[in-house]
Amino acid sequence: MGILDGNPKDEPMHYGEISGLWQYSTAAKAMFSSLQAYRYHAGDKDLKRVIDDFIDLAHREIKDCDKLLKDNGILPSPALPDRPTAKMEDIPVGARFSDPEIAAMLSANVAVGLVHCSQIMGMSIREDIAALFLKTHTLKANLGLSILRLTKEKGWLVPPPLQVNRELVNA
Repeated sequence: MGILDGNPKDEPMHYGEISGLWQYSTAAKAMFSSLQAYRYHAGDKDLKRVIDDFIDLAHREIKDCDKLLKDNGILPSPALPDRPTAKMEDIPVGARFSDPEIAAMLSANVAVGLVHCSQIMGMSIREDIAALFLKTHTLKANLGLSILRLTKEKGWLVPPPLQVNRELVNA
């Protein structure tokens, strides 16, 4: 196979892998900034714990993506500055995100992140990149399950229309 045999870390990345890593890192940095704000807005202690788990995953995602980019001579996007500390009580009620809103935004982020991970896995020819996003996909899916359970327990889940009465049709 030539250039694509041996240690995957020694193989060159193709442009799709580079772009996917760079975009994912950039999105994780933006999400980290948002998570800091959500943490300040959240009132529910269980939600704060889940946000902390999201923050930990964002840190890991940024670290892993940026390391791969740097190891391959590509400059990652800059990190956003940390947000100044705020107390929920200091945020005006009309400007504050509610706990159900935060939970919904976290759920939406998980859905988008899972698609992005799958896309990068599907385009990767380097096994280490595919494996990294498989791991990230799994961790993100677990967080999605955590936020789903929390939204159900707290009564925050707004379900889509449910099929309540089903008639079986004989064909």
